[in-house]
Amino acid sequence: MDQINFFYEDTGFELIHKEIITSWIEHTIQSENHKLSEINYVFCSDEYLHQINVDYLQHDYYTDIITFDNSEDKGIVESDIFVSVERVQDNAQDQGIPFEDELRRVIIHGVLHLLGYNDKSDTEQATMREKENAYLSLPQFQI
Repeated sequence: MDQINFFYEDTGFELIHKEIITSWIEHTIQSENHKLSEINYVFCSDEYLHQINVDYLQHDYYTDIITFDNSEDKGIVESDIFVSVERVQDNAQDQGIPFEDELRRVIIHGVLHLLGYNDKSDTEQATMREKENAYLSLPQFQI
């Protein structure tokens, strides 16, 4: 069952344009020669995501996104992705860009991790940003 689900925890936020975003994520996964099983996006507060970071990753700091790869098979995308709406808002404000633009970047960033892209080294970060920009600029998925 191929599906992308959107959930909300400890936030008044609700994602708009779900159908366009879902198609965009599916297109990205197919373009990278992977198959979608399931992705659960959980949009939440800073505190909610901080607690997940502490409990599951033993990291005591705030972050905008945590991606859990639940797939047991190579080439299959199955994941839970947690996004702090507050952190995305703060990052967008710090960068002087619209919240929606930063949110889309974070959404696709999590997917790219599932597709094998990392961002630990400078080279990996550059490749990740290049891929983000490529998928963010697709005209059929502009919101």
